[in-house]
Amino acid sequence: MDDETIKSEPVLSGSSSSWAVLPFSEVKSLGRENPVDPDLPAANDVAVIMYTSGSTGVPKGVMMSHANVVATVAGVTTLVRGLGTKDKYMAYLPLAHILELIAETVIYSAGAAIGYGSPLTLTDTASKIKKGTKGDASELRPTLMTAVPAILDRVRDGVRKTIDSKGGLPKKIFEIAYNRRLAAIEGSWLGAWGVEKLLWENLVFQKISNVLGGQIRCLLSGGAPLSGDTQRFINICFGAPIVQGYGLTETCAGATFSEWDDLSIGRVGPPIPSCYIKLVNWEEGGYLPTDKPMPRGEIVIGGPSVTLGYFKNQAKTDEVYKVDERGVRWFYTGDIGRFHPDGCLEIIDRRKDIVKLQHGEYVSLGKVEAVLSASSYVENIMLHADPFRNFCVALVVASHASLESWATKEGIIYKDFSELCEKKEAVAEVLKSLAEVGQKSKLERYEVPTKVKLLAESWTPESGLVTAALKIKRENIKKTFAADLKHLYEQ
Repeated sequence: MDDETIKSEPVLSGSSSSWAVLPFSEVKSLGRENPVDPDLPAANDVAVIMYTSGSTGVPKGVMMSHANVVATVAGVTTLVRGLGTKDKYMAYLPLAHILELIAETVIYSAGAAIGYGSPLTLTDTASKIKKGTKGDASELRPTLMTAVPAILDRVRDGVRKTIDSKGGLPKKIFEIAYNRRLAAIEGSWLGAWGVEKLLWENLVFQKISNVLGGQIRCLLSGGAPLSGDTQRFINICFGAPIVQGYGLTETCAGATFSEWDDLSIGRVGPPIPSCYIKLVNWEEGGYLPTDKPMPRGEIVIGGPSVTLGYFKNQAKTDEVYKVDERGVRWFYTGDIGRFHPDGCLEIIDRRKDIVKLQHGEYVSLGKVEAVLSASSYVENIMLHADPFRNFCVALVVASHASLESWATKEGIIYKDFSELCEKKEAVAEVLKSLAEVGQKSKLERYEVPTKVKLLAESWTPESGLVTAALKIKRENIKKTFAADLKHLYEQ
């Protein structure tokens, strides 16, 4: 960049006469000598065209105005306690994801610091970190992080794997500490409070919180449903609240944000100050705002965070964006929710994810997948329900560590992991685990898969089977594994 290392290089500019390679000092003086009046944007000018993840179909380009971004950032900033220049934010999600774009803009607006990392270098034990060296979180020691559930599930599984490998007394002490704190968080006076809480935090949980640098004061989870098991695990082991947010690319991430001291699971909080939320009838699915004890229906989001529409797709824009008689712009999300008496929203279904089985039972694929992902054998899962059948099946990306550990204990001989995934004993063990997790979470019997296909290869964004935020691309997976799904129903 300086005068000595960069000279006019014909190799770089080629034969084109319209290009010149200049030292940066000349570029600066060119600007200084030729000032130009700023051309500032208007509030309704397009700031970003951001494409949806494509998890439910073809990605659509969402046109966000400067006003949309400012509205969401202003709303969220009022809800992050003590946000200021002392905070450090760990950025590792792609900026092409609306959650990360808004999070970083909030951090910049508060004058806080951002450290950039990646999911594969996040912790000391991450796959792209050289053994014996520190991961991104250990180096930065962030105070704030956003995370998608898939990342938090990985953190939870990594901690459990480490504890299981130690075994013996350390594992027993962890289980006692965890159960004592769990009892307290769930409201029991017989749980670990006061001095006992401090004891367990210093003896057990401080070491675990060091996985993310030891300074985390809040984690924001968004982008997909977070299982109750993972939420409680992070609450206890990292001693920090998990704030759940709900929003879409079409609403510039704006919708709801849970309270810091709300320890309930499964809810996404009340509307942020820059949004309105209403529930409307979805009679086909049996969800109505008049339902008792809580109003239910399709979630519709309104206000200044609602974006301008889809780029070069007026038909789809007109289908899901509406303006009412007061001039308020509304977006019809396709998500089904219910409002609790305290004004908090809970996402209970998604219209596109709901399948009606042969005998009339409704199965919410996303809800069941979030529950079953708590099984230690599951790295990823896609539930499949055929409307002409009375049972579900599933594709399960098996967890290498958990399944191999089980196989070793059982004395099962196999050549490689792919062969292990084909063994009937392994399939039976995973089915048993899914049934136990489903029963514990009070799933109906017809919601739990009757048959599964175990897969050895992970689903990655590069394979086109999950999005950059690690949400499954259902249609792509169904096409890729069409023969396996057909065989599961026919065998």
